[in-house]
Amino acid sequence: MSKLVAIKFGEGSFEQGFAVTLQIGEEHERAATEISGRLPSFPEMPLYYSHWQSSYRQIGNRYRLHADQMQVTNVSMVQDCENASHILRARFNTWLRAEEFRPLREKWLERLSSSDEVRVILQTENSQLQLLPWHLWDLLERYPKAEIGLSSPSYDRIHKPYTLNQLVNILAIVGNSKGIDTQADRALLQQCSNAEVSFLVEPQRKELTEHLWGKNWDILFFAGHSSSQGNGESGRIYLNRTDSLTIGELKYALKKAIENGLQLAIFNSCDGLGLARELADLQIPQMIVMREPVPDQVAKEFLKYFLQGFAGGESLYQAVRQARERLQGLEDRFPCATWLPVICQNPAQIPPTWDELRSTKSEEDKANLPLSNRRRFKRTVLSSLAVTALVFGVRLVGLLENPEIQAFDLMMRSRPAEGLDPRVLIVTIDDDDLAIQRQNGESLIGASISEKSLNKLLAKLNQYQPSAIGLDIYRDFKAKEPDLITRLQQTQNLVGVCKGSDSTENIKGIKPPPEIPPGNLGFSDFIHDRDGVIRRHLLFMKQETTSLCSASYSFSLQLASLYLRSSGIQTKFTPEGNLQLGKTIFPNLKSRTGGYQNIDANGGQILLNYRSSKEIAEQVKLTQFLSSPVNPSAIKDRIVLIGVTAKGDSPDTWPTPYGIPLDEQMPGVLVQAHMVSQILGAVQDGRPLLRAWSWWAEVAWIWGWSLIGGVLAWRRLSLPWLALVIGVTSSVLYIVCFGLLISGAWVPFVPSALSLVAMASLMSIYNNSKIKVRVGNREEARVQGAGRRGAGEKLQ
Repeated sequence: MSKLVAIKFGEGSFEQGFAVTLQIGEEHERAATEISGRLPSFPEMPLYYSHWQSSYRQIGNRYRLHADQMQVTNVSMVQDCENASHILRARFNTWLRAEEFRPLREKWLERLSSSDEVRVILQTENSQLQLLPWHLWDLLERYPKAEIGLSSPSYDRIHKPYTLNQLVNILAIVGNSKGIDTQADRALLQQCSNAEVSFLVEPQRKELTEHLWGKNWDILFFAGHSSSQGNGESGRIYLNRTDSLTIGELKYALKKAIENGLQLAIFNSCDGLGLARELADLQIPQMIVMREPVPDQVAKEFLKYFLQGFAGGESLYQAVRQARERLQGLEDRFPCATWLPVICQNPAQIPPTWDELRSTKSEEDKANLPLSNRRRFKRTVLSSLAVTALVFGVRLVGLLENPEIQAFDLMMRSRPAEGLDPRVLIVTIDDDDLAIQRQNGESLIGASISEKSLNKLLAKLNQYQPSAIGLDIYRDFKAKEPDLITRLQQTQNLVGVCKGSDSTENIKGIKPPPEIPPGNLGFSDFIHDRDGVIRRHLLFMKQETTSLCSASYSFSLQLASLYLRSSGIQTKFTPEGNLQLGKTIFPNLKSRTGGYQNIDANGGQILLNYRSSKEIAEQVKLTQFLSSPVNPSAIKDRIVLIGVTAKGDSPDTWPTPYGIPLDEQMPGVLVQAHMVSQILGAVQDGRPLLRAWSWWAEVAWIWGWSLIGGVLAWRRLSLPWLALVIGVTSSVLYIVCFGLLISGAWVPFVPSALSLVAMASLMSIYNNSKIKVRVGNREEARVQGAGRRGAGEKLQ
């Protein structure tokens, strides 16, 4: 989902500090969150930037400045520039981590997910603030789909006429090219699809003005020499060997071009913030400029990557970010190349996509008779098949995976509570337990529980005869206390953990406790999705030959097997390689299962059906358990899990469908408890495992909802009523999918809703166009008939 973030700087200076307001909301909507804060004074910050700027400009890499100002490349200064950039970056981020600014930073982290596409607009009149490398803000770098644009606090929306061009009209100005190569820029523009490019090569002032007045331009492009003047308050472009212009000298022509629909100005030239400040006064929607002198090679590479992304369907901000980051491959020769491109934005305007800059026109349908119900049904069926094929194709390539998983998480969180699992008890070790152990002088080197406390805990647990004890704590070292060594070796129902290696991810793994027998070990590996969330349960796997952990079964499966062994249930496998416990079969996931597309399905994986409860099982703190009397029935014949819930010392927490932010993540021992509970619930209670339908069943399901969308369009409702009916039907679809998920079936909601809406919209548009054609034809026939009657009356 796209987010819009505005960071507004009020009155202030680097000597006095700045008042700052942060606004966060959905794209196309008003901000839902606003918070104010402050950045403290930092008078040295402009000096750090000036030092970097001076070292950068001394390199002299064939910049696109005015031709007479170019320098000779001096590679000996590259290291000085890189050193200055590291210092500037460090000081800049230190400033942004100030305590006065912390509430804004925390609100950002609370409201924005790392998977969001975020458009950030920095509003300030302070030219020194605009110069700073905001793309290096450590907070912004956590969001791979975020990009920042600069803006003035004062702006207006330009109400342009609703006329679109069939092709993207680009006016490309190639100015004075002395000392640089602009042929590459011209070639790249000519390769753009669905675009018409008009080139002006070293034009005269009058020629440029006439072109700006004469056509509805979508994009204005300039390549050549340029520079900023007056401390960045104005800019100048060099048209040819003798003429140069400021933006003010093109004011009326540019204003007319903006009124006629000019959306984007790209100045692939040096030092463009002065140009941007003047153009912003004319309310141009978007600009892309270079904040400093740009080497010729960097300018060409940026344009290539940007046009590939933007014309290829990426949003403007994403296309700029990707093109900017790809410049890193040049930074061995051109240091800080990724610092140069910057977006300047009119906040009242929404950046268009490449396709939104143009319109496509189709011929009117020739049919002018109403379709019979049979023909209408046939057309609906064929159209629904086409829509279903398109939606399913989009799904297969993975474009719907993220929204499908988000919908899955929402349904998981919405399920009714199931209560605590009475077969499991969890002994937790929190921050207070760690502190108490340290206060008692107990050594915690290499573990979260001392040998003394662990020995005491195991001794006390064994008195009450639990079915299994799971030690979810890594102990890849030998115990020192003789009593603990003996207890670890002789406790037959104790299961320890180790971690498998993964050479593809360069994970070496973790050795098991040396005292616990190999048969009582389970691997603790979790499988997380691309967003880091645990939605799958790995039951067994084949360990690598060099792995430090040789356990084939998961920690949760080992505990569940010990518990079920007293009921005569043994672990076995079906001929298809699926795990079987009693009559319950755990079918392995495939690379395409439900909303997943092309996941790594190695090993025995199933979907993790979390127990829908605020708490999975009864919990007791370590200190409380050791110091208080115990009810024997709370332990006897139960599975006791021992694990860490502390948040201070190396927290073991994981994102789950119930919470992704750090403060909402679930401790690993609780995730293990959910896994144990899932196995026992499926075997003993018949609690459903989560499964996906077959490929053909999902196709039929999506097609069915597409047909429903076509039938809704038959009613030829007005737009508000159609929107209401589609909304109600989509809600019914969600409720059905939610009910099926509770019963254990993960069925496609997002593709079905998409096919429903697409089909209803397309058929409604088609029906309305047919009505207009028929009405027009009837009106034409009426006029012709009236003419024939008038002619007959004259003959009489």
